[in-house]
Amino acid sequence: MKKLLLSLGVIATTCFAGNAQIQNYSVGQTVNDFTVTDVHGATHNLSQIAASGQWILIDFFFTTCPPCQGTVPYFSELHEKYGCNEGDLFCISIDTGDDDADVLAFENTYATQGGFSPAPAASGTEGGGNAVIADFGPSAYPTYCLIDPNMVMQNGDIWPINNVGSFETAFANAGFSPQEMSCGSLSVENAELALNDAVLFPNPSTTATTLSVSLESAMDVEVTVLNMLGAQVSTNTFTGAEGTNKYEIATDGLAVGQYIVSVSLGDYATHQLNLSVVK
Repeated sequence: MKKLLLSLGVIATTCFAGNAQIQNYSVGQTVNDFTVTDVHGATHNLSQIAASGQWILIDFFFTTCPPCQGTVPYFSELHEKYGCNEGDLFCISIDTGDDDADVLAFENTYATQGGFSPAPAASGTEGGGNAVIADFGPSAYPTYCLIDPNMVMQNGDIWPINNVGSFETAFANAGFSPQEMSCGSLSVENAELALNDAVLFPNPSTTATTLSVSLESAMDVEVTVLNMLGAQVSTNTFTGAEGTNKYEIATDGLAVGQYIVSVSLGDYATHQLNLSVVK
């Protein structure tokens, strides 16, 4: 049944978005930088991604668009096939008009079909997607565009999308040959080592404590403070750079007592540190 529904969605896509294209940039033009926040709280900056040597594939969409719903499972499959943004290719979805809850529902309903890991998705209203949409100017949805590590548009309209091979043909035409890899294959061990070295200082803390963690490469770091009952007190995500990173955690608003600071690096590993708050 799922295969049938997906096939119908792809047929509808051909009718809906046959002329989909980026209006504000031509192939060969350098695009503007942008930063968005996905529905899981991670930030993504285009120039930082490009500086790492990755090519960027953007899916411009909105949640109630049938062609978007029909093709996003192939986008998720591609995302996983090439390492879940850890290898040569970085996949990201940019929404227009919807909020985080809408996009998260879309992700859970459509982007996970087939059991693949969905690419990061930023909503239009809360994640910064509306500004990116306005800058690029897609004329229909979905619009899939390919940007190289120099932030130059290489394809503003990858279409039609019938399977993962549709994307791969566009890559080949642009001279891009990403290497297949398993998600987490390069970074799990390094992430675990980094977390084993994570420290909080000062501890005990009165007004603030600083998390220090060293990274082998740039990746998102999620920091969550929990009370001893396991209830979340705060959570924030920052993009860590290669080398030593320091992140300040305010404690002046916390009651005296014991807390757990949970630190996660990307999708790879999680480590918990004990924190004492005194006055």
